[in-house]
Amino acid sequence: MRSTQKAERKSRALNDYYSASQLRSDRWSALKNVALQLHAAADRPHAALVEKAEELIGLLHGVEDYWAFPGRRGLEQLTHLLERRDFEEFAHIVAYLVRTLASGTYRKPSLESISESVAEQDICHSEEDVKERIRDRPYFEVLIVDQLTDSQQEQQRQALRSKRRDDDEYIYDLVCVPSFEDALIAVLFNYNIQSVVIRYDFAFHSENSAPIMQRYLHRASAQDFASLDPIEYGPELCKVIRSLRPELDVFLVTDQSVEQIAGRDLGGCARVFYNQEDYTELHLNILRGVNRRYQTPFFNALKEYSKKPTGVFHAMPISRGKSVLRSHWIQDMGDFYGMNIFLAETSATSGGLDSLLEPVGPIKKAQELAARAFGARQTYFATNGTSTCNKIVVQAIVRPGDIVFVDRDCHKSHHYGMVLAGANVQYLDSYPLHEYSMYGAVPLREIKHQLLKYKAAGKFDRVRMLLLTNCTFDGIVYNVERVMEECLAIKPDLVFLWDEAWFAFARFGPTYRYRTAMDTANRLRQRYKSETYRQQYQEFRQRTEGASDEELLNTQLMPDPDKVRVRAYATQSTHKTLTSLRQGSMIHVNDQDFNGEIIQAFHEAYMTHTSTSPNYQIIASLDVGRRQVELEGYELMQKQLEAAMTMRKAIDSHPLLRKYFKVLSVKDLIPEQFRQSGIESYWDPERGWNEIWDAWAVDEFALDASRVTLLVGGAGVDGDTFKNVELMNKHGIQINKTSRNTVLFMTNIGTTRSSVAYLIEVLVKIAQEIDERLEDGSDIERWQFSKKVESLLHRCPPLPDFSRFHPCFCAGDGTDTAEGDIRKAYFKAYKENNCEFFPLLDDSIDKAMVEGRELVSTSFIIPYPPGFPILVPGQVISSEIIQFMRALDVKEIHGYRSELGLRVFKEEALRH
Repeated sequence: MRSTQKAERKSRALNDYYSASQLRSDRWSALKNVALQLHAAADRPHAALVEKAEELIGLLHGVEDYWAFPGRRGLEQLTHLLERRDFEEFAHIVAYLVRTLASGTYRKPSLESISESVAEQDICHSEEDVKERIRDRPYFEVLIVDQLTDSQQEQQRQALRSKRRDDDEYIYDLVCVPSFEDALIAVLFNYNIQSVVIRYDFAFHSENSAPIMQRYLHRASAQDFASLDPIEYGPELCKVIRSLRPELDVFLVTDQSVEQIAGRDLGGCARVFYNQEDYTELHLNILRGVNRRYQTPFFNALKEYSKKPTGVFHAMPISRGKSVLRSHWIQDMGDFYGMNIFLAETSATSGGLDSLLEPVGPIKKAQELAARAFGARQTYFATNGTSTCNKIVVQAIVRPGDIVFVDRDCHKSHHYGMVLAGANVQYLDSYPLHEYSMYGAVPLREIKHQLLKYKAAGKFDRVRMLLLTNCTFDGIVYNVERVMEECLAIKPDLVFLWDEAWFAFARFGPTYRYRTAMDTANRLRQRYKSETYRQQYQEFRQRTEGASDEELLNTQLMPDPDKVRVRAYATQSTHKTLTSLRQGSMIHVNDQDFNGEIIQAFHEAYMTHTSTSPNYQIIASLDVGRRQVELEGYELMQKQLEAAMTMRKAIDSHPLLRKYFKVLSVKDLIPEQFRQSGIESYWDPERGWNEIWDAWAVDEFALDASRVTLLVGGAGVDGDTFKNVELMNKHGIQINKTSRNTVLFMTNIGTTRSSVAYLIEVLVKIAQEIDERLEDGSDIERWQFSKKVESLLHRCPPLPDFSRFHPCFCAGDGTDTAEGDIRKAYFKAYKENNCEFFPLLDDSIDKAMVEGRELVSTSFIIPYPPGFPILVPGQVISSEIIQFMRALDVKEIHGYRSELGLRVFKEEALRH
């Protein structure tokens, strides 16, 4: 009975951990505490403490098997010390290991660590390794998949170590696992792994049955490969690892003949070795693979340029810092920034470096490396933000009069892009979340409905592009594959523009990557080439022959492989979620018709919107940011998600915070009909962490776990006030997205556990202040508080749907379609005598509408928050929109002048 209860407690405790990395960190901390107690007990240690230490080491064995440091060898050393009852040395080494793991200094130990690492050399690395790493050689780990004894593992380690040379740029250690499943756990768990060597003699199943490790196998869908013939383990493992972490270099050592292995799909395997690998060649290939990702061609060129003596006779006085250093009044600028930024400043037209507009040297190479990293066919850098990227793509793809389906609450740059391109716009409404004053995303059924409607209207040849935001500001993520497949089944040449401004990091997590534009485009292009898909399509075609539009809406559609063209574009704000200077962005292209149809127009659009004086520092930061994510993006993203999940759990499980705040869950932000998996939250107090990977695989919409939307209406404060007064002014916490009753906390690859701890501390302090204020307040004050809470939580103004375009600006041609010419309306409003104002604060606008007048907006009206346009040029103003605007308690409404009112077209302007 007691053992059963103990097992249940252990199971619940394990389920409290979102990731094995968190479990690993806590187990080592717990072992340190026990070790210190053992040391303090001197010659009379409590037997229970020894038993606890042995138990923790046993638990860590199932974790450290996948790491080189301290790894299995380190645990064996600790076990020997425990058996000898050398508690002083045991405590000393455990403390050293915990400190080193927490700080990451085992990757690059400092000079000071040499003296204290003498006793730890057998655990972490040899004295030779210590000295080599001090030479600032980046450290990584290599995974060997093979059934090897301990002595054979050590032989492999020594064989590769003997191939090191003084001029090697990197240093690595080995992790050995004996099975297919262990290899999958290792690459998903150990972010230090940069290369994988797969040999031919290994088992399939792992002996590690720990539930938290089994989660990794579930994520990798390992059960799909259990029926493989053992001879297929190596080639299949190559493909699976490359699909999970495509940035890794994978090497296959096989005993199959050349004839058997030649021409096989090995998923991008870097090299195949036959029978027995050549250790020199393997060592060189491992280093070459890492170096291939480490290269930053433009950043390197810029550094070299900054070292060259030059004479500056062009239009940049700040170049080489001359105008700063010679100044009597602005030398503090030089002190603040340092000299390198000025030494690296030059003009694109002065020579010596590449041109962003016509790259032929290091910028061109940097863009090619970025395309590889992000899975694109072509990648272009931008130095003035994703707003410009969006306009470039729209102008390159859309011709005047083309019909574009646009997510109405997308970023304003898309709406302005439609004006510039002369598109006829069909706006798509996202599902509303009235109680939080925000929108979700556009249901696939709505998109299919509009496509079928335009097909029936005979306008299919003009339908050009579908433009959606993925993920939305609030973290709603589309099932990109499902959207593209079903839309292409209706219109095989439809172009997709996915605004991934807030989603650049997604490429570097296996679960997230599946819902990105570039990864989806690559998978679809491969799928439509296969004979298996062609057979499936024929069966689908027979099933749906003669189906009505309503039946097609309720059917998962498949495109014709002989007609389909995969055409996808993604714009990403690198500076928002990865490492880049402000306004550093990228355009990724995966368009089968790009080189034949689009490339000339794209280059013209790129020239139109790109400065002839781009900031070289931004370009260099994009180059370096790409290097970072190829080498440590997986690690940084995992830590980012762990921070967000920790934040969720801390708020949801805190009794005081639950009184006034609530973390909005999947159930709150995604309606049930779009959650086929049935998942309701990532974590709850009863069951701990839920399995989210199934939801990301099948649900129409998923929720980005790195974003935490906090409902603050229960604190009696609107989102904008909470952001500016409570968080920023009082505590220095910065956020940039609120709604009427929520604030959004976005973790990123720079978020630390200390930042999360500080946020929780601040929220607790705010909650305590509310408690004290209510406790000391009068009945009237408590009544006022409850009325404010009631207003914020239960009386939010309903979000208005898109009304319609006025016939003067409707390009529907009398058919059952409602696309609008916002360009015509936009420029018609340039004539001031076409426009007049209606105040919102009196009843004049209501009287006009009651009398039957159609009031038509002349401009974009964008309340911030929530930040989406509720009116666009040419749109008829509805009473619901007026009510929503009057109910808003925000300070900013872009396009609206409070002293004058709403700007609308005069009636006579709408007659011609």
